[in-house]
Amino acid sequence: MKNRSAWLVWGAGVFAYMVAVTQRTAFGVAGVEATERFSATASVLSIFTVVQLVVYAGLQIPVGMLVDRFGPRLLITSGAALMFAGQFQLAAAESVGAGIVGRSLVGAGDALTFISVLRLLPAWFPAPRIPVLTQWTGIIGQLGQIASAIPFAFALHELGWNTAFISAAALSVLAFVLALAFVRNQPGAAARSPRPAHDGGSLSAAWRQPGTRLGMWTHFTIQFPGTVFVLMWGYPYLVSGEQVSPAAASALMTFFVAVAIVCGPWLGSWVGRHPLRRSTMVLLIAAAMACGWLVVMLWPGPAPVWVLAGLVAVLAIGGPGSMIGFDFARTYNPSTRLGTATGIVNIGGFGASLISMYLIGLVLDLLLSTGFSGGDLYDLAAFRIALSVQFLVMGVGVAGILVNRRRVRTALADEGLRLPPLREALARERRRRRDFRRGAGPEEEGKPVQEPASD
Repeated sequence: MKNRSAWLVWGAGVFAYMVAVTQRTAFGVAGVEATERFSATASVLSIFTVVQLVVYAGLQIPVGMLVDRFGPRLLITSGAALMFAGQFQLAAAESVGAGIVGRSLVGAGDALTFISVLRLLPAWFPAPRIPVLTQWTGIIGQLGQIASAIPFAFALHELGWNTAFISAAALSVLAFVLALAFVRNQPGAAARSPRPAHDGGSLSAAWRQPGTRLGMWTHFTIQFPGTVFVLMWGYPYLVSGEQVSPAAASALMTFFVAVAIVCGPWLGSWVGRHPLRRSTMVLLIAAAMACGWLVVMLWPGPAPVWVLAGLVAVLAIGGPGSMIGFDFARTYNPSTRLGTATGIVNIGGFGASLISMYLIGLVLDLLLSTGFSGGDLYDLAAFRIALSVQFLVMGVGVAGILVNRRRVRTALADEGLRLPPLREALARERRRRRDFRRGAGPEEEGKPVQEPASD
């Protein structure tokens, strides 16, 4: 941690990820201009986003295997190059097909980046700090949404389509140069040594590890509700279903980002101190999200803004909470297949998001065609029924967590590692805090709990 090189490596990697998020979300603020440029309907334009997400999700496992074989530096620089090509292609595109090619390249470059940045952390930082740094990676990366929402949108409206997207492409050039200059796979001489060869068994070995599957189901269960809400159904639900003003809906979306930023470092610190209780925290977050939706859905009539704010808050916790899944992958896999395991975890949340987005739209269309919605696609009662499919998806995820948690704990018991009951862990935490108040030094207060890394 005292080595300045570690911070330069991480900083360059995080900047590349922030640029990737900017490129990922830039098209979302260009809907009106895209409609005019491509003479396309809304349904045709939705293909741009769907294709991009499918490319991103489909590449997660192959990218994980590539980062294990070739290291993060090559993939981060390659991702920046692909995103430059994609945004430059989109700047010049005048047909739907050409535009989709550009967004596909952006999705591919985006897919190369996040897993590679996470892969840098175990090589450069001590294990107790990695959960917090993982959270900060996600938080700083998401600031790319602000870059697309403010400066890119300004350039688009004031300078035009071509200039705006070429400017966005230039950001990827900067990310490429910084990654090439500062990112190294490992510190010291190890960074120059060739990486060990991998066979095709790394994927099957990572999947057979129940800790990897526990991470995947963690990401599956608590990442998708917030993603579905922010990327697709949240705004129309608030404005058309709950009759919230557009300004209030925008404020709630901003509140979502603020809660995620505040909760991320705290969750990372908590995981670092209590590695045996990670799955318990995940289940508590899932329960909080389910309760939040239940309160809103059972509320007689439109829910007041303060109730909706509570729902947004618990959904926002799911983003940083889902990062615990990557900590499972890091804990239970050797460094030679960490990227592969991380890719398996990452596909869980995006897979659940795509499934949920589709099912919610399908139910809304079905209720409209049967007359239940009274001719209003976004009727509040119809919205509540459609959004309830999330309980089914979340239930599948919770079942996956419980099954694989049991397998992890069984493996630990076979190795002679006993998981203390929760009441003992809480009692120990109370003693630690009491001792600190009585005069224990700050070093002892910050010291992680010395427990085996479990669930």
